[in-house]
Amino acid sequence: MKFLHAADIHLDSPLTGLQSRADLPETVLRHCTRRAFSAMIDLALAEDVAFLLIAGDLYDGDWKDFSTGLFFAAEMRRLGRPCFLLRGNHDAQSIITRNLPKPANVHEFSARTCQTFEDRGIGVALHGHSFPNRAVPEDLSESYPAPRPGLLNIGLLHTSAEDPGEHETYAPCRIGALRLKNYDYWALGHIHARQVLSEQPWIVFPGNLQGRHAKETGPKGCTLVTVEDRRVVAVEHRSVDVLRWAVLSVDATGTGLPQLSERIEAAVHQALIEADDRPLLARLTFTGATALHATLIEDTERLAAECRAVALNAGGELWVESVKVRTRPAMQPEPELLAPLHAAFASGLDDPGQVAKLLAELEALRRKLPVAAQADLDLPRDEDGLRQLATDAWQVVAELLAADEKP
Repeated sequence: MKFLHAADIHLDSPLTGLQSRADLPETVLRHCTRRAFSAMIDLALAEDVAFLLIAGDLYDGDWKDFSTGLFFAAEMRRLGRPCFLLRGNHDAQSIITRNLPKPANVHEFSARTCQTFEDRGIGVALHGHSFPNRAVPEDLSESYPAPRPGLLNIGLLHTSAEDPGEHETYAPCRIGALRLKNYDYWALGHIHARQVLSEQPWIVFPGNLQGRHAKETGPKGCTLVTVEDRRVVAVEHRSVDVLRWAVLSVDATGTGLPQLSERIEAAVHQALIEADDRPLLARLTFTGATALHATLIEDTERLAAECRAVALNAGGELWVESVKVRTRPAMQPEPELLAPLHAAFASGLDDPGQVAKLLAELEALRRKLPVAAQADLDLPRDEDGLRQLATDAWQVVAELLAADEKP
């Protein structure tokens, strides 16, 4: 027996920051999430899975376009086998979910309490609890029942788990507590990057089906699970995305324009290989200390066009979402007069308490912005990032001080 585990589909949610881009073909951008969902149904049919699990966020917020729900219903009819789904933080109060009748093969978990669906024909018991509303601060997994004897027990849960990262905290839970439930598989949702939190038992975030912005890079899809004699024997990622995102990081340290072009070409070729013949949206990021710093800042359009030309020559489809210049001018010998000031400046990050305070302030600033803006905000999240920012800041300070000393 096989089953598919998916989450965070966000049907018909737009790709972030691309609505005004006239250079991107409509055929590439249109209905990405729908096409990825259809590819998943194709996979389910090809693998002859027994059922499909969707661990939250099928829809994206209070979406009122009923064609989204009708599309889902049509795909469920095409699936022709059971689909078990629960609501997450994004679709907890969806008008589509409330008002459109569900296809007969779709079983939605209750939002009032943990509910169990049992199918002794295929030997499975599925336990899940939908979000009653968007904000769920409590650990929903605490109410999940003991496993049903003689069956494959699967828990579906939309949760931030123990994630300390960029995702908001919803229905947090402890990995150790999930293990103690003695289920055979935990089908999680909410974290958009694929993560395997445990293999005994399997506790899996499949990631989202389709990347929607430049921080959701790499292969996206669902998880195919193989079961033999009521035991999970294989857990495999299967990519179903139709458009891929990548960050092309180019180190400009010590380069002239010819060497920089070679590095851009190498980065583009590697990205095309990793895209698996899918159209690619790339964020081009330059780093390092270079004499080309000012040129790069002034010439971002040409750099984007160069990437596009390299991809076309290689027979690939690549568009540059944005160009981020994170370089700095090549370091000049620092005047001895500035050395004590530099040492005092750098020592500010030797205090762990000060580092923690600065990171907390930056995180508070990030959370004041809309979620879509947060995805594109380039602020440090750890001590290494903070030290890099301090290095860049000192360079600016040193240049200004050195300029003031000139006659």
